[in-house]
Amino acid sequence: MLPSDFPLGTLVAFGGGDDDALLARLCALLPLPELPVEIITTASREVAATATAYQQALRDLGCQQVRHLAIDEHHPADHPATLRRLHQAALVFFTGGDQERITDFLTGTEFLRVLRHRFQTDAAFLVAGTSAGAAALPAYMLVDGQGWRALRKGGIQVLPGLGLLPSLLIDQHFVERARFGRLAHALLTHANCLGLGLSEETGVIIRVGSRPKCSATGRWWCWMAGSCTAITWAALGRASP
Repeated sequence: MLPSDFPLGTLVAFGGGDDDALLARLCALLPLPELPVEIITTASREVAATATAYQQALRDLGCQQVRHLAIDEHHPADHPATLRRLHQAALVFFTGGDQERITDFLTGTEFLRVLRHRFQTDAAFLVAGTSAGAAALPAYMLVDGQGWRALRKGGIQVLPGLGLLPSLLIDQHFVERARFGRLAHALLTHANCLGLGLSEETGVIIRVGSRPKCSATGRWWCWMAGSCTAITWAALGRASP
């Protein structure tokens, strides 16, 4: 039985290294191809190139209304036009880069309040992210700690995320950047959390009333908080969501 306040929206997280199979699965979640899709490049330092690449990829996959929603040093999150587009969007997609930039520009804004409210109450609303964009979506996010150094006391840093899902940590590029240690360390210091490690070219769909589902090729790990002794490993082929 799910708690009554469990969000109704759908969250899609990619581990990075996206390919057409992942993006096609994301597009297929839209009930109609003409519904508005907003690409948010806040995490990226190569804004124009990143926006253009995702806009073209999603259009090639059938999405008819894909726009770049800029939120950064020159584009405030609470601009009336930005908020209007957020209210209208069927899918909001956060690109990769630096997840701290996402929280730096969105924390305490009306934009984030609306994003959370829509995700909480609108069963048709989709929020997706890749790499850093995925890491920023839950209540907490990992922003530091690499290799064996992540196992040392003080070797990791866990900060508040966007808060769309409670008690969850998502780590990306999980196998490729050897991030087992830092996620395990984070879970030992955040015992109320579930840890989700996503390999590249792997996507997970999280929606009310269902378990997380691997949406493309790749591997994902689900680590239970506390002792970190209960670990579920999945290496799936091209499974259906």
